[in-house]
Amino acid sequence: MAFSLIRLLVLDLIVAALIPIALCQSEAPSPAADSCNGIFLSYAYTSGAKIPPNLNSDPTEQPYRFESTLTVLNNGLEELKSWRVFVGFQHKEYLVSASGAVLANGTSLPATVGGGVVFAGYPSTDLKTAIETAGDTTQMQVQVQFVGTQFGVGSPNVPMPTNVSLVNDGFVCPKPTMQGTSEMQVCCTKDSNYKSNVSSDDEFLPRQNGDLTIMYDVTRTYESSYWAQITISNHNPLGRLDDWKLSWDWMKGEFINSMKGAYPDIVDTTDCIFGEQGQYYQDLDFSNVLNCERRPTIIDLPPTKANDTTLGLIPFCCRNGTILPPTMDPSKSTSVFQMNVYKMPPDLNRSELSPPQNWNISGTLNPDYQCGSPVRVSPSEFADTSGLPSNSTAVASWQVVCNITQPKGASPKCCVSFSAYYNESVVPCKTCACGCPSTPSQTCSTTAAAILLPSEALLVPFENRTALTKAWAELKHLTIPNPMPCGDNCGVSINWHLYTDYSRGWTARITIFNWGESSYVDWFAAVEMDKAAPGFEKMYSFNATALDGVNNTIFMQGIEGLNYLVAETDAANPKKDPRVPGKQQSVISFTKKPTPGINVAGGAGFPSKVFFNGEECSLPSVLPTSSSYKKSPAMTISVLLLIVVLMLMQQ
Repeated sequence: MAFSLIRLLVLDLIVAALIPIALCQSEAPSPAADSCNGIFLSYAYTSGAKIPPNLNSDPTEQPYRFESTLTVLNNGLEELKSWRVFVGFQHKEYLVSASGAVLANGTSLPATVGGGVVFAGYPSTDLKTAIETAGDTTQMQVQVQFVGTQFGVGSPNVPMPTNVSLVNDGFVCPKPTMQGTSEMQVCCTKDSNYKSNVSSDDEFLPRQNGDLTIMYDVTRTYESSYWAQITISNHNPLGRLDDWKLSWDWMKGEFINSMKGAYPDIVDTTDCIFGEQGQYYQDLDFSNVLNCERRPTIIDLPPTKANDTTLGLIPFCCRNGTILPPTMDPSKSTSVFQMNVYKMPPDLNRSELSPPQNWNISGTLNPDYQCGSPVRVSPSEFADTSGLPSNSTAVASWQVVCNITQPKGASPKCCVSFSAYYNESVVPCKTCACGCPSTPSQTCSTTAAAILLPSEALLVPFENRTALTKAWAELKHLTIPNPMPCGDNCGVSINWHLYTDYSRGWTARITIFNWGESSYVDWFAAVEMDKAAPGFEKMYSFNATALDGVNNTIFMQGIEGLNYLVAETDAANPKKDPRVPGKQQSVISFTKKPTPGINVAGGAGFPSKVFFNGEECSLPSVLPTSSSYKKSPAMTISVLLLIVVLMLMQQ
């Protein structure tokens, strides 16, 4: 009996071993590590378990713990610098930890990665070859241990990603092959069609282009500390930052001892005093230390500190956090500060240098930026401050590249209304153009379309427009929704008014309204005119220029004296009259000579995109129409009577 049981078990094991082989015979052979002459990638699911709460009523939302391993092995002929690997997570994964890697988009862990994410190596950023290490896998390979939560995939099913591939330039990766149900492998090889400007002998990767770059240059180094200079450079002709805030993660217990040209938004040494830093640096006076947070937030200094002997005297510092586009003022497109960083064991030697990770930069009413991981580049050079005709170099340099992005579900921060000489009604900003409160009042609708307005309503805050809007709707026989539409909730709105249209040219009037509590210094706007841009002539109250190679875009800013967009203020009689927005206005003219046959009123006279301080604004879905409008004396009298009635209502 025992012999029969043993024989059955042996047969079961043989069959189980043969099934995967039979299933894989129709697929491409799986690349084994020893047969891959490139970059070998492997993603292996190692374990998982159901975790609370128990959602038996909705199995797709049931959470499960998962553990997995990503292996990156360099079997090629050249060193792989700053490796980056995409893992196509697809089960709403929430990643708690990843040993040996960071998220390349600058997000700190834990984080949601369900749509797939790119990982960058840290602290092992480069993988050497077997030739230069005599096959030492500790220098050729990195294994990243993942721990996280996924949803809806319980045993015996395995929550595998859709894909795993190398993101570094110059490589091609075929579709991964499965090894059973819990591991996928792929061998990525050099792309023969890729032309690189880097030779295999180059010690560092070349600097990359981006909308905004951050240089982390170590300028002086000591056994337990170093000085770093951080340079933020704006390269996008429409990019801008106001009141910038810069943050990162210290990965090895570092802390900021002192700074010049910038300052932490919170001076806090609690984590040091009660942490390992306080135990190691027992003789250090932490009352003079600036910040011990693992993720500090740095802000710029005001201009009054530019010549301060303690905090200032750094070129390109102290501008209240304003970084302008280079098209506006190249001298104001850079911000610089320095800081003294203390290190922790075991990194206590001059050459052990490591930049912080997970960089993020943001501003007010500015584009959103997504920053990559720091990449080691050739040491930066600095002109000699004493005037000698020589340069000094940094001890070590890293570059962080940030690009403008539109986060999923993010709302604009400004909006546009359209009007024209051939229609008395204004097409207003969209309902909830810049988002609506999560719990809107019962008196407004977040889904109803915005109602056409009389032009004078553009000067009135939304909360004071109701009577004017209803009166205009009745006059124009427009449907009045119940409840009324919610407002646009934008701090800045822009009206584009088609002013004239004649045989040889046409004009428009642009008016910028500031409904916020903060003024804008050195503001700028830009309009993208798909068909009309070649005919741009000039603006009369703004400085304007057509940007070369930027999608038919016209860039505009206030001339001296008009470069200040004030905040919303009280009216002369605040108890009776509504608040008054800050306003700037100008006329822009176009010639039709380079654009024969252009249909200005048919749509070509309206912008397809509008930007304010780098932020793309929400546009109306419709244009003003001319088919139903014929101006008459009776209509003019009706409008005047409407204004008189409203004035009487306010008394």
